[in-house]
Amino acid sequence: MLRLVIDEHPTTHPTSRREFLRICGLGGLAAPFVGSDPVAAATSPNSSGFGRAKSVIVVYANGGQSQLETWDPKPHAPAGIRGEFAAIPTAVPGTLISEHLPRLARLTDRYAIIRSMSHDDLDHGSATYLSLTGRFHPRKSSNPLPTPDDSPTHGAVLKRVRPTSRFPHSAVHINGPAFVPLIAGPGQSGGLLGREYDPLVLGDVHEGAVGLPGLSRQPDVPTVRLEARKTLLESIDRFTQQLDRGHLIGDVDGLYTQAYRMLASPRCRDAFDLTQEDDAVRDRYGRNRAGQACLLARRLVEADVPWITVFFNQNARGQDVEPHNTDSYGWDTHNDIFVAMKNHLMPRFDLGFSALLEDLEDRGLLETTLVACMGEFGRAPRIAIERGFAGEAPGRKHWASVYSIVMAGAGVRPGSVYGASDAIAAYPTAEKTSPSDVTATMFSALGIDPASHYRDGLGRPFAISVGQPISGIY
Repeated sequence: MLRLVIDEHPTTHPTSRREFLRICGLGGLAAPFVGSDPVAAATSPNSSGFGRAKSVIVVYANGGQSQLETWDPKPHAPAGIRGEFAAIPTAVPGTLISEHLPRLARLTDRYAIIRSMSHDDLDHGSATYLSLTGRFHPRKSSNPLPTPDDSPTHGAVLKRVRPTSRFPHSAVHINGPAFVPLIAGPGQSGGLLGREYDPLVLGDVHEGAVGLPGLSRQPDVPTVRLEARKTLLESIDRFTQQLDRGHLIGDVDGLYTQAYRMLASPRCRDAFDLTQEDDAVRDRYGRNRAGQACLLARRLVEADVPWITVFFNQNARGQDVEPHNTDSYGWDTHNDIFVAMKNHLMPRFDLGFSALLEDLEDRGLLETTLVACMGEFGRAPRIAIERGFAGEAPGRKHWASVYSIVMAGAGVRPGSVYGASDAIAAYPTAEKTSPSDVTATMFSALGIDPASHYRDGLGRPFAISVGQPISGIY
């Protein structure tokens, strides 16, 4: 029996010959890399913002948020480029954003805008994979299905290198999984690290009384009965360990352990209960899927969850299926961009995202929470009808050459604008930045050197990030 040594965390499992050959077949390896020396997450005290954050919140604009209609308007460009929306002044003199983000305009002195994001992946699935893992998918500009050998999502890597002891899950995805648009895209799971490293995924949390109803202790199941059930399960597991044990049973072990930790912790159960919030607070975030997801993200920060991803919105282009349901709208606005953004997308985004920033600051949490609002790419400079997509009015097609994101908290210099695009928001003209750099920045903020490595189940080392922290935003 071959035992794979992974790293300092006690997550190793004996691997059978059958399972060993299966994994080697997936990875194309003749033999695994076996070793006992952990590749630790080294410190990097000279990095700007290093170690400032206890938590990271990613607000993911699923579908590709148009930079021209949000963070990088071009009021002096020709009408066919600048679009229908006006640009308005903000709390930072000289910085303009869209007229349909009035609340966020008043908060520009609390966040940084990065206007020089750029890459060359032009489809939702693979570009989402890039954004949520920091690595290009092998099939660039495609919509691939998730596979077991995908790169792990950010939160899975965090659990691998520094799992939290204060909460059963190191990473939680809210209002997920992200559909891109017809399938749940790759890059949202533990990937090659295994199911044990999957983030906890919550769907719609705005309608029910509790974000995770299964955590409510049943009155007819006292603690002693719950412990008896756990003991029985452990006995069954010991028996199965004597059989040909593969990853499937090992993954289930980890999921059971997490479930029992959550059931046993009142603090954990309470974190998901949005009914504990005042009605005025819930109203401030917006009584909708994405708004309440942002509120739950703040509650999870208070519960010491180190990585939270909010999908704003769940479906990249749900308006094709449910055009009368605002909650279904995503940022993939090939056609009808101005109606979709003005009436459906931007009011809720302006309300929910501004509430999150204000709430974190008012509670003293923004100093130790890095917030990143980003999508997989932006939208094309030129407005046009795109054949093959729903809608009768013009929109903008996918555009990854330049787009904008926002970052706040944990030492990020508020009120700053990093990088720049050209006169029509088509290409970066200064400080070109990649999703890999964003990945490096987020891990660095948590005090983890992005140049360090983790090991997969075969002992193969993988760099946490292939990018560099964005020091200019600090």
